Amino acid sequence: MGFSQQRSVQRLGPNMVIRPNKNALDRTDVDAPDRADHRRRIVVVGATGMLGHRVADVARVHGWDVVEAPRAAFDLTDLGSTTAWLEKTSPAVVVNCAAYTDVDGAEEDEAAAAAVNAEGAGNLAKVTAALGARIVHVSTDYVFRGDATEPYREDAPVDPQGAYGRTKLEGERLVAEHNPDHLICRTSWLFGEGGGNFVDTMLRLSADRDELSVVADQQGCPTWTGHLAPALVAVAASEARGVAHLCGSGRTTWHGLAQETFALAGAGTTALPVTTAEFPRPAPRPAWSVMTSTRADVPVLPAWQDGLRGHLAEANRLAPA
Repeated sequence: MGFSQQRSVQRLGPNMVIRPNKNALDRTDVDAPDRADHRRRIVVVGATGMLGHRVADVARVHGWDVVEAPRAAFDLTDLGSTTAWLEKTSPAVVVNCAAYTDVDGAEEDEAAAAAVNAEGAGNLAKVTAALGARIVHVSTDYVFRGDATEPYREDAPVDPQGAYGRTKLEGERLVAEHNPDHLICRTSWLFGEGGGNFVDTMLRLSADRDELSVVADQQGCPTWTGHLAPALVAVAASEARGVAHLCGSGRTTWHGLAQETFALAGAGTTALPVTTAEFPRPAPRPAWSVMTSTRADVPVLPAWQDGLRGHLAEANRLAPA
């Protein structure tokens, strides 16, 4: 995997939402002569994922020299492999969108999740520090206990209740320990083009079902990648350090998100509220995943409803007003 040439993009409004022209990406070898100042080079780890590909597209629009690092680029869990690859690219900033996100799978094999979410994040922090580069690391609401009644601030006590949350929290700790120039960005309930997500699952199931049972006792902040990606690119160029919360403004339940999805898409499906206890899973799900931002030096994302409309419009699923 090498340097990525500029893609054609479409501006979709004031939030700089980007839709790439698919299959329009040209690549050259990573050892080719430099095409841009290293001070404007950004490496996106996990670049083929739902969030990572969008970060790469937005960064190009903002003038960054983008290097995409998919899973096959190097072994994130191996320090030597990570070092060798990043030394070739000489980034100014690394945005880490790579993660083991199978929450139930992590409960069954915590070591596999930790290899990516903890050790892998730590390896990136070590190498970026050695290279004098900044790291922006994407984390999760699962680091909290999930039983609060007020939105979690950045300085709220952490107490993950499952393996996924524990491995992500350890990743946060290692990033902070090994690279002082870091920003840990917690987000939640992601949806967007190019990856499996709750919203698209609801749309798919609604095609042939009149009713769907959806959990109504878990609160969170749905977040569209079309809003999160520009925020990550913005903080990559900033001097903000520490921990930030970047998620859709407002809160709802999975049931509420499903209802709004069906309404905006013009689907005739009804969402029936059910409890978490009625759908037992191997890993515990937090009842309260609502986060808030108290920082003036990081972007505040738009309302989750705006993100949902944006995603549906991009997928040509938004019903006429």
